[in-house]
Amino acid sequence: MVAKAVTISARGPRKSLGQHFLTDGRTAARILDAADLSPDDVIVEIGPGRGVLTRGLVDRVKRVVAIELDGELAAALPSRLEFPDNLTCIEGDAREVDLAELIAPDTNYKVVANLPYYAASFIVRQLLESPPKPDLLVVMVQQEVAKNMAAQPGDMRVLSVATQFYARVKMVCSVPPKYFRPAPKVNSTVVRLDVLPEPAVEVASEEDFFQVVRAGFAAPRKQIRNSLSHGLGIEPGVAGQILERAGIDATRRPQTLEIPEWASVYRAMSLTAQTVADSQPDEED
Repeated sequence: MVAKAVTISARGPRKSLGQHFLTDGRTAARILDAADLSPDDVIVEIGPGRGVLTRGLVDRVKRVVAIELDGELAAALPSRLEFPDNLTCIEGDAREVDLAELIAPDTNYKVVANLPYYAASFIVRQLLESPPKPDLLVVMVQQEVAKNMAAQPGDMRVLSVATQFYARVKMVCSVPPKYFRPAPKVNSTVVRLDVLPEPAVEVASEEDFFQVVRAGFAAPRKQIRNSLSHGLGIEPGVAGQILERAGIDATRRPQTLEIPEWASVYRAMSLTAQTVADSQPDEED
């Protein structure tokens, strides 16, 4: 096992897996501090790599579940950290792993991760949207993704709505390329997401709500009436009626809408669909 670990440590990061290993201890410390760790915490770490964060986690918390896509790194991690009793290392893709099989029911847990750029948005949304939801996430993502997560009305994107619907977003720190090996071509940012006890607005169907949001951003540079029309495949006049019922100026741009306003559009869309359905003649037997 020791010989295998030495061999693995000599191998460079795999470009195909988007591996950029954090090498700066001060940044690792800031990530751990941002997670407000306690001895009773259960932590899911995604992409532990060579264990820069994992080492600090196993020393501070009750249990760490580390999910690593690279099979060689997953096999080497326990021995690299001298086989801590509170570490469970899983080889797998975080986009496909069922956390319900790893985390006991009704267990509070946190996520700490240096996420691969290519999968970061998907993983964050999956964690926020699917049970069991974490209480807190502290994740490192591409700077542009972090900005989109935290964007305010005027600069909102689908990711902004999707993140802030479930969590409060706080920027922790920026991380320059020189703090990784190999150095990425972009800056990174550590983000803290405090998951809300309930979503920011109440909607009958979260799936249908986000379908409306995605449709509204189908053509983000256009007016919301035209973008919604394009995204839903309806006439601009019908989209205008939906927006009027929602109390939204049809000439606004999608990125200016706040989350409660998107909820109003969703409800107006549902009412309009129901009105249309009610107006249709019943089929004869």
